[in-house]
Amino acid sequence: MTSQTEKGERFAALHARKRGFVIGNPWDAGSARLLEFLGFEAIATTGAGYAFSQGTIDLSLSTQAMLPHFTELAAATDLPLSADLQNGDGDSPEAVAQTILAAARTGIVGGSIEDTTGRADQPLFELPYARARIAAAVEAARSLDFRFTLTARAESLVYGTPDLGQTIQRLQAYQDAGADVLFAPGLRNVEDIRTVLSEIDRPLNVIIGFQGVKLDVPTLLDLGVQRISLGGSLARAAYGALMRAGRELLTEGTCRYADEAISGAELSAILKR
Repeated sequence: MTSQTEKGERFAALHARKRGFVIGNPWDAGSARLLEFLGFEAIATTGAGYAFSQGTIDLSLSTQAMLPHFTELAAATDLPLSADLQNGDGDSPEAVAQTILAAARTGIVGGSIEDTTGRADQPLFELPYARARIAAAVEAARSLDFRFTLTARAESLVYGTPDLGQTIQRLQAYQDAGADVLFAPGLRNVEDIRTVLSEIDRPLNVIIGFQGVKLDVPTLLDLGVQRISLGGSLARAAYGALMRAGRELLTEGTCRYADEAISGAELSAILKR
């Protein structure tokens, strides 16, 4: 197996090369190995996808509760793994730093910290405090004995603040705090993405795979987006196929879904060690 040090260097290099890449988002060891087989160069956890696999909903599981899942995914393939560390499992910068250190022990080589409070009355941390949290995460990441790529997430577009200027201000603050990668979920059109890219000097992650959002990989790479993530969309696609198959069986009694399913022999050939 590839060492954590080697994975860390490979992951950092993906963010430094001339053209960007797509990072796959598995929700268990099997889906991770399938993405590796398909040729993905790196993978990242999906909090939503893993929650679905556990019979619950997104954001219902703490980062601490997902640490065993990170360990499983990190060991499943030779690909670099980045983890969705949500808001760092605590308000204080010190709590965020401890979350980085604990998650790093699972085998991941990158992770994201978002600026959400988890409180409906004030969903986002005030910017100076949010910046301090990212600075603490950066310090913790730099203290590790391997290369850890830290992504800072500005969630203002998701939490009812459609002001692109505020999102850019937050991204610039996290850039100044030392984040390696910047991410603003909710960027849904080429014009806004182009504007953000012109205002930052760090690699930008853009998420795709939402219904009704017309963004594609070639367009984003041509714009200069360095990393394209998929969130829970692959998990939702798999569960969508399961739902369609189940409905077909219960309403029609047929098995047409099997015509599009991967065969057991092919799966076994891919997953056999």
